[in-house]
Amino acid sequence: MDFKYNIVGFDLPHTNSHDSLQRILTAALPNQNHYVNYPQLNYWNADFFKLHQVKIFQESNITEQSAILDLANRSLLEESYFIEKAGVGYMAKMVLLAETVEERMLYGLFTADEATHLHQISHFLPEMEVTRMNDPFLRLLSEVVESADKTVLLFLLQVILEGWGLSHYRRLAKECRHPVLAELFASFLQSESRHHATGTTLFNQISVSALSQTTILDVLSQFLFMVQVGPQSVLAAVEQVKGHLTRSQKIQVLEELDTENHSGTRLQILRSLMGIKSAQSILQNLEERGAFQPLPAHQCV
Repeated sequence: MDFKYNIVGFDLPHTNSHDSLQRILTAALPNQNHYVNYPQLNYWNADFFKLHQVKIFQESNITEQSAILDLANRSLLEESYFIEKAGVGYMAKMVLLAETVEERMLYGLFTADEATHLHQISHFLPEMEVTRMNDPFLRLLSEVVESADKTVLLFLLQVILEGWGLSHYRRLAKECRHPVLAELFASFLQSESRHHATGTTLFNQISVSALSQTTILDVLSQFLFMVQVGPQSVLAAVEQVKGHLTRSQKIQVLEELDTENHSGTRLQILRSLMGIKSAQSILQNLEERGAFQPLPAHQCV
């Protein structure tokens, strides 16, 4: 195990299906009776990803279109899986960092929320590798979760990421073609809302040091840039199936995916999450850097 990332737990393996711990875990987790494994990946259609607007996708045969959609779906689900996996370690860490009995109790309950979500999401993914550390967002998430600065943890992971999760999971639930998975994402919203509200409440009680603010700005600049450059995972799915794309082809795909509107909507949601009183200087600094401006397609490749 790489102990550099022992809290985030991305490299923690699963036990095999016959391990006795699996039976105990299944008995301990709530509402598991109606969950079975769903190996297919056609949860969101081409319209959800705006692939119906992409010429190279439209001109592909059915097999290629299906392969592109499978990759786009898998990427979306894997992201949720790894976020929930990190959430278990993060919430457990916050139990130890709690400064009141009530805070410790809340984070104990939140750890159970994340463990439940992780188990539920796992039913919808086929067998997979235990780590995906080549993903820049997951690498950044790992670094944040391992931070020793509670102010940084609260703001980035509960105010921003959990707040973003509310909007993200709501959209996934609304547009999912699989009723059980749609219901699952909708069921996440109540607990995500509590996690976000707790983070906001605790963050507003903290005086943000210059060092903490510098760290927050550095991480958010990296994260917002990942949003600014548009739907890169969808572009990657197209290229993986169709083969190498030239720069001009990539620009065309991103333009057809409406990258500026895609990014602009998400950047405004993230900006709104930073509107709380204690984060005003952070928000102002990021605005001065142009971090909330979506980039045109030719700057995203």
